[in-house]
Amino acid sequence: MRMTEKVQAVMILEILGRPKEHLQKALQSLVQRIVSEKGVLIIEQTLHEPVKVKESKDLFTSFAELTLEVDSLSLYFGVMFAYMPANIELIAPEKFTLTNAELTQLGNKIIQRLHDYDAITKKVIYERDIFASKLKEIAPHLFQSPQQQIPVSSINISEKSKKSSAKKAKKKKKKSLSG
Repeated sequence: MRMTEKVQAVMILEILGRPKEHLQKALQSLVQRIVSEKGVLIIEQTLHEPVKVKESKDLFTSFAELTLEVDSLSLYFGVMFAYMPANIELIAPEKFTLTNAELTQLGNKIIQRLHDYDAITKKVIYERDIFASKLKEIAPHLFQSPQQQIPVSSINISEKSKKSSAKKAKKKKKKSLSG
């Protein structure tokens, strides 16, 4: 198979959420986005009714089974990365023949996607760390060991905020006087 030949696959998309009605609409919307993809043809689709997740108060799960045909192996990988199915099974063709250039192109697309995800992850971790350090500044008691923690009910938030604001104002005043 050349990279530009059509590929058939069965893809399972799973979704979890609430309320039940929203889940149905979200899954239908996801399938419609796939249908609208250039070079992707949905041969068969089955959308399953949402079911309640065991040991959950109000979470539901549902899934769709799609048999699709995509115009190329490159698009097949693109659909996998874009929609992140729970499972995908390649039906046809049974064998592939790729040139070095085609495999290099696929590899570079995969690497680019991984770099994108890595950058997003690093940004989220950085923002989390900033948030945690600011939270430590404002509420250090939240970061004490359980034996040392002050009961939340005993904290007067408005007083704590006033003290924190007063400290910041003093630091700012010292900087402006020394500069």
